[in-house]
Amino acid sequence: MNPSVKIFSGIGSRKLAEKISQRFGAPLGKINIQKFSDGEFQPIFLESIRGDYVFLVQSTYAPTDNLMELLLMIDAAKRASAYKIIVVIPYYGYARQDRKDKPRVAIGSKLIATLLEAAGADRVITMDLHAPQIQAFFDIPVDHLDSSAIFIPYIEQLKLQNLTFAAPDVGSTNRVREISSFFNAEMVICDKHRKRANEIASMVVIGEVKDRDIVLIDDICDTGGTLAKAASLLIEKGARSVRALCTHPVLSGNAYENIENSVLEELVVCDTIPLKQETKKIRVLSVADLFAIAIRNAYENKSITSLFIHSQLRGRDKQG
Repeated sequence: MNPSVKIFSGIGSRKLAEKISQRFGAPLGKINIQKFSDGEFQPIFLESIRGDYVFLVQSTYAPTDNLMELLLMIDAAKRASAYKIIVVIPYYGYARQDRKDKPRVAIGSKLIATLLEAAGADRVITMDLHAPQIQAFFDIPVDHLDSSAIFIPYIEQLKLQNLTFAAPDVGSTNRVREISSFFNAEMVICDKHRKRANEIASMVVIGEVKDRDIVLIDDICDTGGTLAKAASLLIEKGARSVRALCTHPVLSGNAYENIENSVLEELVVCDTIPLKQETKKIRVLSVADLFAIAIRNAYENKSITSLFIHSQLRGRDKQG
């Protein structure tokens, strides 16, 4: 008898998990996250998971309760004799702490990987890690999905006449280069210098933007300050329009105000993190279909290569 699939969700990603389970074709599993008056919580699976493939959906955005909740869910599933425990983390928190960039600091993304493995995770499915090399922090398989599979169709339907892609900082260059290559479009870079975290001292544009329709691409929108400043600078340099596509809407501090007051036409994000409020300039695209396919392929031991932009590029090159 083959193990069956059970999909469960933590509190923080409930809406997305419901969409994923619907696309997958299975009801969302029953779980109760019991919370005590002192703030502790205890996940309780309300159905048998013995011998099953258990997929746990939870993004680990702030507060850290989301991470602790996921770790406890993994432990509970392991102790309930699940066959395989696959953690589905649409947004992998602490990913910006991927190296020692100054003395005496933690490497947070490595610590989270260690905790997930120690809790009992057998596999990780995530999307757009801030640094792809974070996959090497794990000693278990990691399926690293790419939001370009969602963003590319959206960009295509915009039918922009003079499309140019922009990296809001040097760190985003490789990500933006792949998408610009797909469209055979020009690319520019907004090179920024920070005084401190979340505070930009200066920014310059490398490349020609006059009369271009600019699409900024990034993995995270935190305070929105970088995007707002980049958009303003691009318009000053003669760009016809500027919009931004960012996978993870962290949107902390004055982010909503910064985006709303910016010259951006729109900010397009994924639902890896639920929005705290609705605004006219923010549009949400769902990652549910992509994760449902990844879950199906993980269960059936099939490749997920077709979900990536580099696979589409190779296929197009062969046809050409």
